[in-house]
Amino acid sequence: MTRLLFRLVLLCIAAIAVLAGAVAWYARQPLIWQGEAVEYALLPGTGLRQAAHQIETAGVPVNGWLLGWIGRFVVDGRRLQAGSYVFASGVTPVGVLEKMTRGDVSMREVRFIEGWTWRQMRAALAAHPDLKQDAAGLADAEVMARIGAEPTIPEGWFFPDTYLFASGDSDLSILKRAHHAMRKELDRAWAARSPDLPYASSYEALVLASIIEKETGSAADRDKVASVFVNRLRAGMPLQTDPSVIYGLGERFDGNLTRAHLQTDGPYNSYLRRGLPPTPIAAAGRASLEAALNPAVTRYYYFVARGDGSSAFSQTLAEHNSAVDRYQRRSVRSSRK
Repeated sequence: MTRLLFRLVLLCIAAIAVLAGAVAWYARQPLIWQGEAVEYALLPGTGLRQAAHQIETAGVPVNGWLLGWIGRFVVDGRRLQAGSYVFASGVTPVGVLEKMTRGDVSMREVRFIEGWTWRQMRAALAAHPDLKQDAAGLADAEVMARIGAEPTIPEGWFFPDTYLFASGDSDLSILKRAHHAMRKELDRAWAARSPDLPYASSYEALVLASIIEKETGSAADRDKVASVFVNRLRAGMPLQTDPSVIYGLGERFDGNLTRAHLQTDGPYNSYLRRGLPPTPIAAAGRASLEAALNPAVTRYYYFVARGDGSSAFSQTLAEHNSAVDRYQRRSVRSSRK
């Protein structure tokens, strides 16, 4: 009886060794299939065994039962990280689990463009199919509160950049990162600003940076465009910038800025009101922030678009009127021929 029990124990040990060897061998074998890569989303709280069978169901030709054992004895399956993963043909079972323990998630992207308004940013987030729409239906102030932002008005407070995220991430997480990035860029530029600028706060610099962003057609002109507005602020002159008026019109603007628009008072009418508008009018990029806080030193008070993306700058109104006649009225006459 003792000898029989001993033999049974040996057989069990041998079987376990064979099974362990088979699992170890299988763990390193490439999984081959035809067609596209398989995407699998691991939700928070999903256990190893459930995840293993979900991966098999998703289309990866792996034995879910064996994958679960591999996660117990070959790779620490307790460390799986939630997220969206892409598995291509040729991956091994160990590779599947190692990718998920590293958190090597597949990334999506959303881009905020320099000069975009808050409305355009919200539209881009709402249209992205891979984002969780937590901001849908929230008022602007509530969105700002949800991301822990102090300002209640969102315009201008989100840095234009490309933001990567995993499928299923919240739109609020993108906004939080973009707001943090703008805070960081603004603080950095403010700390390195030129002396004696006509701003009472970094927020006023952000407002002007947004105007510079909308007014600059050529990067080479940016610091001179900034100098015009800074010189006007110092002199107490109205900024007279069309983009500010257009922003104030909102959805009423049909693409044609008229004399009536310029003569209608409102907080964003920079022809009738002196100083800065109450908020930014768009998202300023790094170059516009730099220009607002380190403008060129000039005596320019005017500029007009040449029609090729660049601008002509003038010190006096007479020079400016001559430039307008040369570059804009001439182009109007040419277009009528």
